[in-house]
Amino acid sequence: MSPLSPDTIVAVIGAGTMGAGIAQVAAQAGHPVLLYDAAPGSPEKAIARTADGLARLVERGKFTAEDAAATVSRLTPVAKIADLAPAGLVIEAIVEDLAIKQELFKSLENICASGTILASNTSSLSITDIASVLDDPGNFVGIHFFNPAQVMKLVEVVSGSASSDDCAEIIFATAEGWGKKPVHATSSPGFIVNRVARPFYGEALRVLEEDGADAATIDAIMRESGGFRMGPFELMDLIGNDINLAVTTSVYHAFAQNPRFAPSKVQQDLVAAGKLGRKSGRGFYDYGEGANPPEAVSSAATATPDRVTVHGDLGVAEALVGLIEKAGIACPREPSAGEQGFLSVGAARLHLCDGGPASDHGSNAVAFDLALDYNEATRIALAPAPSCDPAALAAAVGLFQALGKSVSVIRDIAGMIVMRSVCMLANEGADAVYARVCNEAAVDTAMCYGVNYPAGPLQWADAIGLAVVERVLDNMTAVYDNPRYQCSALIRNKVAAGELFRS
Repeated sequence: MSPLSPDTIVAVIGAGTMGAGIAQVAAQAGHPVLLYDAAPGSPEKAIARTADGLARLVERGKFTAEDAAATVSRLTPVAKIADLAPAGLVIEAIVEDLAIKQELFKSLENICASGTILASNTSSLSITDIASVLDDPGNFVGIHFFNPAQVMKLVEVVSGSASSDDCAEIIFATAEGWGKKPVHATSSPGFIVNRVARPFYGEALRVLEEDGADAATIDAIMRESGGFRMGPFELMDLIGNDINLAVTTSVYHAFAQNPRFAPSKVQQDLVAAGKLGRKSGRGFYDYGEGANPPEAVSSAATATPDRVTVHGDLGVAEALVGLIEKAGIACPREPSAGEQGFLSVGAARLHLCDGGPASDHGSNAVAFDLALDYNEATRIALAPAPSCDPAALAAAVGLFQALGKSVSVIRDIAGMIVMRSVCMLANEGADAVYARVCNEAAVDTAMCYGVNYPAGPLQWADAIGLAVVERVLDNMTAVYDNPRYQCSALIRNKVAAGELFRS
């Protein structure tokens, strides 16, 4: 399907941060843009802010003065909604209220020509519900940008039950022409990103509630081992705990109180106390003047072991063998009688977290967490069995320090930190595919370009091994006796068939 031609007039309703950003995207792509807001003077102010922002980009060499001037020249403020009649595409970016949006689009149907595509930037409301009042819901679709719209690449093109395939394909092609990374989704609570991302926050909150580790240590492990740009607590503070909680609560109720999405009491208490994050000066962290930046718990320097035995295949952690050899530590191999390979150093038995407690592997067992890339990771989390001898734990710590890693020792909690987070992200992504919200490629594209994940959850699950992901989730279900960790039927089907997500 062909995109809208550049001479198609695009109208944007709502001159706030998101609406102004969408208008800028369309104008940069060459479209004449009409910008409307119910508040008098708001479109003019938004265009002035856009001009200032582009001027700064020109100063930094990111934009030419000619392109900036041309973009601003295509932005036209309008005072009345009736002035949007010439538009071939109208995008709404106003308050998240179903009745208000329905009234707006019903009015637009009477103002705009037949065949005009009407689109909502809603992040939480049903596209099917919004379109239910329209005479021609086939021309209505969701076009969900991410903030800031002029920077973030992802656009979720969301079809309601009555949206025509042609309409969705035109918007998809148009978004591609605008330099975006569009993905198709069907109208379902949270669409793709706001649904699949919930475990990134939820699992960290549960580790905190269990006193598995403090917020700063969890954040450091997710960044320095998991490869995420920000840890979950610093990101919640940046977004606003009230906003993050509202999204979680909305998805939770939309899925009939499914325990996978249950809001955290810790976050609820923070919001009730007004600790909303950066914008209030306090959230999980203190942002007040003179406050000390939070520091992760790291083990003191420990002696390097002179020998490590590799038992069996370490799977996704096999890169550790090369690092051990590079560190000059002898590492002979022996076969492993069990399904999972492990390392032995001194009295310690080290194994990749399998979702169960470390104590399942012996009194001196030490679980180590998942890393995005063991070669590049600068921190590793270790979880010793409660009965682990201090000397055995010290040998484990010394080994990873010799590999150039900072070591954070956490409590022996099921799934540890990175492993449980990634497996739950993959599980939620798999469920979205199983429910026909989107395809497998869309999950990975959405999470990489919408929230800057270091790898797509399903691609990452393939790398870990789907059988390992299944085992982690099953073990966590057994430990917690909670359907929250129930493995997706799609993952089970893939394991049974010997298939991968991205094969």
